[in-house]
Order: sequence, then C-alpha cells, then structure tokens
Amino acid sequence: MTAEAIDTGPHAGPTGRPHQALETAGGAPAGRTGDAVGPAPGDGSGSLRIALLSYKGNPFCGGQGVYVRHLSRELARLGHRVEVIGAQPYPVLDTLDSLEGGVTLTELPSLDLYRQPDPFRTPRRDEYRDWVDALEVATMWTGGFPEPLTFSLRARRHLRARRGEFDVVHDNQTLGYGLLGDLGAPLVTTVHHPITVDRALDLAAAADWKRRASVRRWYGFTRMQKRVARRLPSVLTVSGSSRQEIVDQLGVRGERIQVVPIGADTDLFSPDPAVPVVPGRIVTTSSADVPLKGLIHLVEALAKVRTEHPGAHLVVVGKRADGGPVARLIERHGLADAVEFVKGISDTELVDLVRGAQIACVPSLYEGFSLPAAEAMATGTPLVATTGGAIPEVAGADGETCLAVPPGDADALAGALGRLLGDAELRDRLGAAGRARVLERFTWAKAAQGTVELYRAALTGAARRGPR
Repeated sequence: MTAEAIDTGPHAGPTGRPHQALETAGGAPAGRTGDAVGPAPGDGSGSLRIALLSYKGNPFCGGQGVYVRHLSRELARLGHRVEVIGAQPYPVLDTLDSLEGGVTLTELPSLDLYRQPDPFRTPRRDEYRDWVDALEVATMWTGGFPEPLTFSLRARRHLRARRGEFDVVHDNQTLGYGLLGDLGAPLVTTVHHPITVDRALDLAAAADWKRRASVRRWYGFTRMQKRVARRLPSVLTVSGSSRQEIVDQLGVRGERIQVVPIGADTDLFSPDPAVPVVPGRIVTTSSADVPLKGLIHLVEALAKVRTEHPGAHLVVVGKRADGGPVARLIERHGLADAVEFVKGISDTELVDLVRGAQIACVPSLYEGFSLPAAEAMATGTPLVATTGGAIPEVAGADGETCLAVPPGDADALAGALGRLLGDAELRDRLGAAGRARVLERFTWAKAAQGTVELYRAALTGAARRGPR
C-alpha cells in the first residue's frame, strides 16, 4: 500500500474553522452555518445544514474526493448549506454562482504523514499538537493506517464544540470510533464498499508471508470499521452489490442500508464531435499495482489484441508503479511504446482523453459502483467492462450498453476489445446506448435528491428516539 500523491496546499489554523465559502445566488456568504434557514429541517421542506465529513479528499485519485465534490455541489443546488470538513489531501469543491445554498470547506488537518515527496515521514517535534497526533504517528510507525481513526477523533471534538450548528452529519466512509455516540446531530454514513474486499484481494496477491503480514497490519483499521458499522442507525451505499457486501462482510442489518446510486457529471462528460477519435486508443482509469483494479489483466489482453490490431494502445489515467507486476509485464511483452500513464490532468483534459478513445475499459476485479464506467458512457465512448461487483449495475447488459467479460480473464478482455476495434457500427451503437443509460439513471442531481430523502428519514428517526 502506498501513499497517494497530491499537492495539498497550506494547513488551516488550529481552530479548523471554515476558510472557503461559496456565494449564494443572492450574494450572501454561504459558509455561515449557525442560523437555521427556512422551515424546520424535519418537516420535509426546509433547507438543511449539513456537515459532510471526508478523511481523505483527493479529487484526482480514488472515488472519495469525487463523491464529496459533486454531491456537495448538487446538495447546494437543492438549496441546502453544506460544510465539508476534511483532512489532507483536502477536497476540491466547485464554486458556482448559481448554487442556491452554499458549500464551505473546513480544514481539519492531520499530520499528513503520506504526503509527497516524503511519504511515511517522521514529523518534527513542534508539529505535535495533542495525543491524537501521537497516536497517528505511532500507528504509522508500526505499519498501520491511522487516518480513519484519528480523523474520527478530531471530527468528534470539532462537532461537539459546534453543537447546534448542523441538522445532520454525513460521514463519507470514515467509520471511526470517534463517530459513535452523540455528535450533536443525526449521523448518516456512506459506505461505498467494504474495504475488507480490498484487503482480501491484496492478501491474495501477496508474494510471501512478509507481504501478507504487512497487508494485514495496514488493513488493521477494517476491524474498527466492522464494529462501528454494526452500530450505525443509517447507512447509505451506492449499489445493490455493495449493499450485499456490507451485510455479508460488515454484519450490518439489511434494513439499515439504503441504496442511492451516484453518477457522472453529464454536463462535463458529454459527447463532442469536434474531438477527433484516435484510432486504436483504449483508455482506462487505474492504480498500476492495486490488484482490485485488474490493470495487469488489461495489459495482458493488450498484448493479445495487438497481434491482430497492431495500432492498439493503452492510456492509463493513474500513477505508474515502476518495478511492480504491471511494469514487469509491460517490459516482458515489449509494450513500453503502447502503454502510457498520465496523472494530474485537468477535468477538461480527462474528458477529451476519454472522448478521443475508441474504447473505454474497466478491467476491475471488483467495484462498489464504478464512476469511470459511468463517466465514459456519458461521453458516448463505447465500454468494455468486467462483471466484478457492481459494474453490471452501472454498465448494463452485455451487447446492449457495453461488452461485458468475467473479471480476471485476459482472453475474454482481448476478445471484447478486438471485436470493438474492428466494428465501427457496434462502437456507435454501444456509445449512444451507454450515454442514454447514464442520463436516465446515474446523475449527481438524482444522487443528491436521494441523499436528502435519507437525511430527512434520519431526522425523523432521531426525533422519535428522543434525546440521548
């Protein structure tokens, strides 16, 4: 397991108060959360004051930052006031004049132990502020991942100090001990998928007992997440597949879990005939040596495809892992000139990259939802995807909105990629059907509406239970 790379910007002061505010449509600052707006929040019609927690908000790598960015924007468009409370890498939030409510970012800094260019660093003595910082460093020194626990402890302290300022607290998969008990408002938690799935796949890919021991220690926080999840009154997840995994692996009762699918930014991810399609280009989003993402199987498939389509090449949106299994496979097949990694690109560059591909591919062994699939489909780019986890819920039926293959099967991937590369009519049909499916089912506006319904249900349930 490695640290994610991102430039995080300056730290906030010790208070962790909001530092960035979007303007409401009327021009008033949107970051003031102390005053109630409109009717009482439990009556189904009033504006809500929402604390949205994000222990890791990287908007360019992984789904948590993407979720926070787009959900907060759409909640604000519905007229609610959202305060994102997050640690490094801090979320990037949209600043739109048309937001009816508002979005603010409150920085709740950790020690940022995994930042680039010095991941797994030892902080200076003057960086320590309290016992939570000491716990964070001690866990890292012993091979564990401390951020879910330490962020939850800081968030609890922060929320209790601001009791009465929020109507609902929405945790984005922190699942830390600090979020149990009274936070001053009802708690709703999003679990995209249980991290125990990642743990099992990493253990299966471990080369020896030392690596397996390291993986077990790194994922030690999943024991905490299991215990916390079982005590949560309201869990939100993004697919039926994830819902079943949460029941099976975390032991949460099914009646406590509601499915609210997420979606693509269909204004941004849209077709554009002016962008030329590059012959042979296949695009995917993946971390190179994360077994869950299945990139090694896609590289194997590319080598097979190039025997019939020598112009086929792969663009990977993600960080190259030099010296890992994927790098060795690329070298073994002589694909150095046929596989390109890109990272740190803008939204516009990403969209044009996908638009310009003949095929988008999701080779993952498992996904709790798959934003890359939805985003590619939204651009009208035809999709080849595995049937791992919730991907079929997003991508749809084989031959209708995508070409579907079993996870981990390089031969099947190669067959589907070769079929699409050789059939322009099929590419056009799947691309149009894929976009139509996303517009109908998977947009951030629909996700925000469903999330607000769950907030109001949580408020009603809390009112029935009475004060703790």
